[in-house]
Amino acid sequence: MRKSRFTTEQIIGFIKQAEAGMAVSELGRQHGFSPASFYAWRAKYGGMEAEDAKRLKELEAENSRLKRLLADAHLDIEALKIGFGGKTLAPQRKREAVLRMLDQTVLSERRACRLAGLSRDSFRHPPEPTPATQALSARIIELARVRRRFGYRRLHDLLRPEFPDVNHKKIYRLYSEASLAVRRRKKVKRPPLERQPLAIATAPNQVWSMDFVSDALANARRLKSLTVADDFTHECVDITVDHGMGGAYVIRVLDQAACFRGYPRAVRTDNGPEFTSRAFIAWTQRHGIEHLLIEPGKPMQNGYIESFNGKFRDECLNEHWFTSLAQARQVIADWRRDYNEVRPHSSCGRIPPAQFAANHRAQQANNAVTFNPGLYQ
Repeated sequence: MRKSRFTTEQIIGFIKQAEAGMAVSELGRQHGFSPASFYAWRAKYGGMEAEDAKRLKELEAENSRLKRLLADAHLDIEALKIGFGGKTLAPQRKREAVLRMLDQTVLSERRACRLAGLSRDSFRHPPEPTPATQALSARIIELARVRRRFGYRRLHDLLRPEFPDVNHKKIYRLYSEASLAVRRRKKVKRPPLERQPLAIATAPNQVWSMDFVSDALANARRLKSLTVADDFTHECVDITVDHGMGGAYVIRVLDQAACFRGYPRAVRTDNGPEFTSRAFIAWTQRHGIEHLLIEPGKPMQNGYIESFNGKFRDECLNEHWFTSLAQARQVIADWRRDYNEVRPHSSCGRIPPAQFAANHRAQQANNAVTFNPGLYQ
């Protein structure tokens, strides 16, 4: 808006002269303004004194200043919403917030840093990681590439012997910075059904769960794996790989496993033809083994082996391209050894199943010595 060359006091003086009887046209010729300007002034300042006009001018100036302050405050609020979006206290998050403010608003760097509570020197010079942190981050990335389905907690379990002073929060921070998060699988929603409770084993060799996992070689020839797991120690008793297996083949595999571990009290299987054959049923009766058959179409009644098979597929079968039966047997045997002796298991207290079984045997031996009745006779 164009500023008038007459002050408010002068304009009120012109109005007073016109009210005293002087013609508006004559007044305009003397001072150099048009009648239209005079009538606009009279509509705005008519009936006012010079002091009232001065007070009005001060109020307009104050109103203009308040409008600027309000606009600045709204700009700050908008910048904070863009930069933070919530409570953020870490310096790295504050740097990211300042960058978003500078990119999406007209704020200066100084003002954005003041709003974020961060000094400009800290914004311009982010901290450099120490050599120990760099070595830890490189080790996390290395393990994550080998074990792609491991989250930060299981990686922390693997790194604990190598980095005993590092807690899981630092592992999570470096894990997140490297963008190693495992994509969650979407679960299929099924209508709720009445479930049979899965009995929990209380000792090793109490229940063995077993099932088959199918795969194929590079030439599309069928590959079949028999997986056997101990429900209590969560150890993988055996994984046998071949092109086909019948009931007699399964019995031979279980007899070989029993040479080292002993026969189980019970085995849990589905209703597959290998497990319902005459040879398998005769084998369970011959060794006094209870045969636990799940209901057809309810694999969760054999939940232990189903969980194991999911890990077996994700971490072994889906990660390798088998070209021969010999190669498949070697790779699967290496994975089984790693699963039992290296890979931590959450149900075992985040230690490998073999170590859990060894700890249980040692505890049972100590209890037998401590409470041996013969020592008190």
